[in-house]
Amino acid sequence: MKDATPDSRMPLKRLMHDPERYQLSNELHSRPFPSLRAPCGAIYLAIRPEEADRRDQATDRALLTSLIDRFGGQHPAPDAAFYSGELGRYHMKWEAHTEFVAYTLFLPDIPDEPFSGDPLSHFPEDWLTQIDGRVIAAAQVRVEQAGSAEESVGIYSDRLHRHFVSESLATAFVVDGEALVASDFRLHEDGFARIAVVAVDGVGPRRLGRIVQRLLEIESYKSFALLTLPVARRVAKRVTELDDKLVLLARQATEGAEEARETLDQLTRLSAEVERLSTETAYRFGAAGAYEAIVNDRISALREERMAGRQLYSEFMKRRFDPAMRTCRSAERRLHELSGRLARASALLSTRVNVAVEAQNQRLLESMDKRADLQLRLQQTVEGLSVVAISYYALGLAAALVGPIAARFGVSKETATAALAVPVIGAVWWAVRRIRVRWERGGR
Repeated sequence: MKDATPDSRMPLKRLMHDPERYQLSNELHSRPFPSLRAPCGAIYLAIRPEEADRRDQATDRALLTSLIDRFGGQHPAPDAAFYSGELGRYHMKWEAHTEFVAYTLFLPDIPDEPFSGDPLSHFPEDWLTQIDGRVIAAAQVRVEQAGSAEESVGIYSDRLHRHFVSESLATAFVVDGEALVASDFRLHEDGFARIAVVAVDGVGPRRLGRIVQRLLEIESYKSFALLTLPVARRVAKRVTELDDKLVLLARQATEGAEEARETLDQLTRLSAEVERLSTETAYRFGAAGAYEAIVNDRISALREERMAGRQLYSEFMKRRFDPAMRTCRSAERRLHELSGRLARASALLSTRVNVAVEAQNQRLLESMDKRADLQLRLQQTVEGLSVVAISYYALGLAAALVGPIAARFGVSKETATAALAVPVIGAVWWAVRRIRVRWERGGR
């Protein structure tokens, strides 16, 4: 066999490729991080349609295209889920997610006064009125420059910390101390959350872009995960009510068969309501788990280091965010457990009803057996009487035929009749039995 050389190898382009190979490969690179240089800023909006399960992707892209056309930008591909491009003096990033779309405007400069002005003023006023949906997450980011880590602490302490609520403020050095980040996770008077980033000299534009992107993702996915909390509270309240009903029905299950059937009907209706509740909330609970995992992953990627004893992002989430998520998981678990208890109660009660029905059927079969036995005895009695009656007439007929012959031999008619009795009765019995046997075989 000849050794393979570069010239003798078959070019890869001549092989058969899976039709989705390139699409799946490009998916890994479809959402690049922004490249940022301090000082700069960002305005972030995450918008969820009024009815998330009926989200129209064509409408989302039409709204995006309308914004791009105002600045003469290039349109994205028809099926694109990501867009990044220049809009005038801004750079915009657009992302389409499963249940929301996100707009991020990166600002090349920032006002002297931190977090001043109206963040929405960077978007066209009439374009904002075209948005058909609700804002779930909104944040403004301020990125400043510092020469060293010590200087970043000074900038934060002198200019930025007063724009946050200290009670919930989280502050940390991130990514090996290359930036200082801060947020209080609150919605301020303009409806936006505030995020401050003080970049230390030497941090690259792409790394700074990744830091800002991760902070925005934490804010966004945290907000969408918390959408499940009101649902969980309603589910928990309803599960408590249904659980009380199940307790009452379980007590009624010890009553008679008729009451058991009625209780089983009530359990069936209760199970149907629980299944409906599970179906309606399954997506929301599943989404909460996915969003929570993303939030924890993004916080882990920041590689936080404590700044002057201040609270870390991860510590804030453990104290404020994790209990909410545990409430959601508890409500989901209770709903599943209630469904399991209902299934077991229904199975036990159904077994009891079936046993009662089988006992009733057994009694019915026993009564039918008794009636069949009585009918057989009656049939045997009728058969015996029939043999007697037929024998009587047959013996009379035989005596009338044999009597004259017996008189020639000097035998009296009574003696001849007595001699014929046994054979005639036997013949009649055999004939009747044969008819009954044939009838029984024909019935089979």
